[in-house]
Amino acid sequence: MDRAGPPEDPLHDQAVQVAEAAETVVAAWQQASHGTSPRLSALQLEALLITRREPGINLTRLAREVGATPPAVSRLCDRLEAAGLLRREPGRSSRREIGLALTAAGNELMEALLARRHARFRDVLSRMPSAERADLLNGLLAFSTAAQLAEADQARE
Repeated sequence: MDRAGPPEDPLHDQAVQVAEAAETVVAAWQQASHGTSPRLSALQLEALLITRREPGINLTRLAREVGATPPAVSRLCDRLEAAGLLRREPGRSSRREIGLALTAAGNELMEALLARRHARFRDVLSRMPSAERADLLNGLLAFSTAAQLAEADQARE
């Protein structure tokens, strides 16, 4: 990664270091996904995770969450539905709206995936000193809060 940045930006080096560290976190996160059956793309897994977190989410909102167009997400949901992992159901607020929910098989798949991810992270964390684990958690929580604020600011623009 290019570390050269504007000299007037004191956060540049830290941003580069955080991005590089995040790549390692993402790699560990994805490594735990390799054993999923059926084999799913990263986008399909993301759609299932979002639907698990927000049961009843509609296609338009899911498309916005994953950064894809509604027609592309509709096709993605068609494939997940055909695989028996997702179902469409009438929306909660409008009969015209379609909500998405995981099937029992979809829930089982997500529980198994999350268990593998948690085990992978536990293994990595066990190799760190306790104080550094606490520092990491505090830093990640602060980063998560700041990212949510930045996202909210962008949504208002």
